[in-house]
Amino acid sequence: MDGVMLMKRFSLAATPLVLAACMTGLAQEPKATTTANPAAATAAAGAVAAGTQAAGVPPAGSPTVDSSRYVIGADDSLQVTVWREPTLSGTFPVRPDGMISLVLAGDIPAAGMTPMQLGAAIAERLKKYIQDPSVSVVVTAVNSQRIFLVGEVGHVGPVMLTPGMTPLQAIAAAGGLSNFANSKHIYILRGVQGKQQKIPFNYKQALKGDNKQIISLQPGDTIVVP
Repeated sequence: MDGVMLMKRFSLAATPLVLAACMTGLAQEPKATTTANPAAATAAAGAVAAGTQAAGVPPAGSPTVDSSRYVIGADDSLQVTVWREPTLSGTFPVRPDGMISLVLAGDIPAAGMTPMQLGAAIAERLKKYIQDPSVSVVVTAVNSQRIFLVGEVGHVGPVMLTPGMTPLQAIAAAGGLSNFANSKHIYILRGVQGKQQKIPFNYKQALKGDNKQIISLQPGDTIVVP
């Protein structure tokens, strides 16, 4: 009888210890992770990005341009991809003279051409060295489509040129005229150095809707506000 009572007392004393051990085991159970292999996931993402660029699709964050209509200009940055020829592919800036330089192909005029036209021109050059070359050109940075404002405006410097932009719109994009601006004697400088054309612009008349003041700006134009 004493033995049975001893066993019951031992059992009741041990119960809290068993429960505590079970609760500790549950608390230390490792959590499931959603990514079994982070390195593999990173590699897969890189492979997708590389495949996208090889296919001629601009990477995220790059400008969206129509490869059949956009006209390349000086200072633009181009991603040239030659299919299965990584040593010939890469990112190339358009020089001030409008040219780019590629291995084997040499200097090629780029300014004034669309990305599709440039790709065809590069492929034609490479036919001497590669059988049936496939070339894609993507504009990764649009730097040529700019105008400049100097003088009495809110923000002096370059402004991105949008299709059909007028001087009135450009001045608004630059923060408007300052209190000291001579709004009747504003002019636009257009053309290369030494052969510049001076185009007058009357800000007040433009505000009144004068059609003569609707001037379509061109890349490289400089608006001078005295």
